[in-house]
Amino acid sequence: MARNVSPASKSVLKTRRSSAVESPKGAGANRRRFSPFFTGFVKNLSFTLLAVVLFVFAHPNPVFMNGLPAFAWLMYLPVLVLIRRSPLPSCLVWGALYGFTAFSLFNYWLSAYQFIAGVVVYTIYLCYFALLFSALRAALVFFPRYGFILQWFIFVGFEYLRTLGFLGYPYGITGYTQWQFVPLIQIAGITGVWGVSALIIFPQTLMAQYFYRFSALKIAGLRVCGLTVCISLYVLILVLSLVYGFTVPHDFSDSKTARIALIQHNTDPWKDDKADYQNNFRILKRLSEEALAQNPGPELVVWSETAFVPMIYWHSHYRTDNDYYAQVKELLDFLALQDVPFVIGNDDGRREMTDSGLVDRVDYNAAILFERGEMADVYRKIHLVPFTEHFPYKKQLPFVYKMLENADTHFWKKGTRRLVFDVNGLRFSTPICFEDTFGYLSREFVKNGAELIVNLSNDAWSGSLSAQMQHLSMAVFRSVENRRSMTRSTASGQTCAVAPDGRILAMAEAFTEAALTVSVPIVTDQTFYTKHGDFLPRLFLAAALAMALAGMARAVYLAKIMSGPKSKNTP
Repeated sequence: MARNVSPASKSVLKTRRSSAVESPKGAGANRRRFSPFFTGFVKNLSFTLLAVVLFVFAHPNPVFMNGLPAFAWLMYLPVLVLIRRSPLPSCLVWGALYGFTAFSLFNYWLSAYQFIAGVVVYTIYLCYFALLFSALRAALVFFPRYGFILQWFIFVGFEYLRTLGFLGYPYGITGYTQWQFVPLIQIAGITGVWGVSALIIFPQTLMAQYFYRFSALKIAGLRVCGLTVCISLYVLILVLSLVYGFTVPHDFSDSKTARIALIQHNTDPWKDDKADYQNNFRILKRLSEEALAQNPGPELVVWSETAFVPMIYWHSHYRTDNDYYAQVKELLDFLALQDVPFVIGNDDGRREMTDSGLVDRVDYNAAILFERGEMADVYRKIHLVPFTEHFPYKKQLPFVYKMLENADTHFWKKGTRRLVFDVNGLRFSTPICFEDTFGYLSREFVKNGAELIVNLSNDAWSGSLSAQMQHLSMAVFRSVENRRSMTRSTASGQTCAVAPDGRILAMAEAFTEAALTVSVPIVTDQTFYTKHGDFLPRLFLAAALAMALAGMARAVYLAKIMSGPKSKNTP
């Protein structure tokens, strides 16, 4: 029986049907369209933050003083997966976020040094990692199957490039996370720290590739899984590296030794107060006398970077300030009574021709050797800290220079002489603070004949154990790379002795007054790294460039084929 429906009812039903049909275009559809974007954003943000946490904890940090080196073997995997999920423009954004966040947490103590230093470094790494993430994404565009190899070349090459030039800054290099894994880091004697970085980074680029897809390789007519081949080659290299690390000499008992007194006065020398300078000297003098009273006493006493603040040469020659002259005279009178040579960190002020063409005072961050109260020789710091010790772009960027001046920046002049001191047959060089974070400089000292590396540092300004441990983790590699003992005399830590294989032989407690006298072995052989330097990252850069050019040429060739003339039979 047919059902009668009124015209009004038909109208209502039609409206309801229309609404039902149109409803997907409304709020529900918008939610469905928005949901994948939101989900993807949250996942990518999670990958980025996880990578930041792994990076910070892998290096020395406030929670884990020595760092968690195992984290380094996974710390880039989240971002490598993220890069595969993201288009190129997004990689720029995620790289910028990663670089800024990772370094602002990792080097949080930079702002204590100088607020502008923190802002500059964090911003630089924002830019660096934005470019790196983009390059890593481009590697996959050019080589969908084997882009992980190009990513490996790019990553290791990037770590090397960011240590070069005025902005060179080695903090955060991957290999430094393994500073306590003595057998593994021995390959630095061949490859520098870069070999350790390469071993850590490769399996992560490989895992990120396998996470999505892995093709098969044809070898000798047999079809062998590419994953098996890559893993086998990598495991072989890793095992050989460890075998080498365990078999190189670790016993230096037959070597001659040098006995060095390292003075840690536990004050920040740079306080603009003459009374503080005087008190600081009295602490240094007392601790030195304690070290000299030991039986047997040291052959050399070392004070940290700028441990004695009044300019010794300047005030003993020009006497522009009577109070400072009195302090310098008291120091020289003390040194004149000592049979043992002293190496003292000081501001070496001299009258010289300046950049403006006038004769004026210039300051060098220096390590001065005194014998019987006489200034025997002076090493002047060559690699200055960018922005906070040195800014060579006054004319090009006057507003930045003025901003640094207003922030009470103490500018130094760069030294040029790679000096090797010789004291009673002991040949040693004195990289100052930041300088022992660069492999090239200690290598040049050793090539010039240094048998011992004597570092003078001041990290007291940071008030941070993390900063001091991060510095130590890099310094250790200078010993391994060159097969030389190292001693470190610091203002507040980490004052220590490092064996030629990177083991810490002795270390004073941080943030305490200490006179640490150590006996260190003297080794004179030269390593492969000492002879050949940073050849490995340069090879990686060359391989990355060659592979990238090949990828671009291939892309152009394929594009030309695809856009070629159509056949006459083509409809």
